[in-house]
Amino acid sequence: MFEGISGKRAIVTGGGSGIGREICLRFGAAGATVAVCDVAVDAADAVAAEIRKQEGNAHAYKVDVSDFDTVQAVCNQIADDLGGIDILVNNAGITRDNLLLRMSERDFDQVVAVNLKGAFNFTKACCRHMMKSRWGRIINIASVVGQMGNAGQANYASAKAGMIGLTKSAAKELASRNITVNAVAPGFIATPMTEKLDEATRQAYYKAIPLKRAGTPADVANLCLFLASDAASYITGQVIRIDGGMVM
Repeated sequence: MFEGISGKRAIVTGGGSGIGREICLRFGAAGATVAVCDVAVDAADAVAAEIRKQEGNAHAYKVDVSDFDTVQAVCNQIADDLGGIDILVNNAGITRDNLLLRMSERDFDQVVAVNLKGAFNFTKACCRHMMKSRWGRIINIASVVGQMGNAGQANYASAKAGMIGLTKSAAKELASRNITVNAVAPGFIATPMTEKLDEATRQAYYKAIPLKRAGTPADVANLCLFLASDAASYITGQVIRIDGGMVM
């Protein structure tokens, strides 16, 4: 679909399910060698096996994105296994929703640790490898919630807003080494996470979306594929919403 993907080495965090899984499959189909990273190693193994079944190249790695030492070790292992790191998609994320007055400190800290610190950890660990080759693509999966807020998601919204700030700062620091850093901000996407919502809540979301439907993981994956390609070489520091018009 896009030039410049084939032969590249790509890391996708949270690659074992949902949006991350679809991103892994799309990169694998485009000819990249994919490092599927997930805390659930069985899920990562399954995605890697699916890519290989389609005659692609993929390896699975178990990692807790919130622990920097673990992330550093895994990134070094991936660089050794694959011969380098070219593309990083920071997708790993969790939710611990509750109203602010009821939200525990633990639930706030866990969401920030995985969603925001995890992106920092992988960016720091991977950018050294990209700087050596003077080429890289970093794509952070943020959320429209990080721009508009959402009741019951103070932790999630804070983490995603922080990810947008991380994206812009890293883009400025790494541009001179030909490394682009962009954020993708999905809206309401049909994933196992959103499928847990009751029908009334889903319908309320649809009413707020001009296109009147949920997006799909493939929609997000296609945008990530574009941002990692040669076609997006002059795009950096941007937040691109993919939300059916929810936020304008």
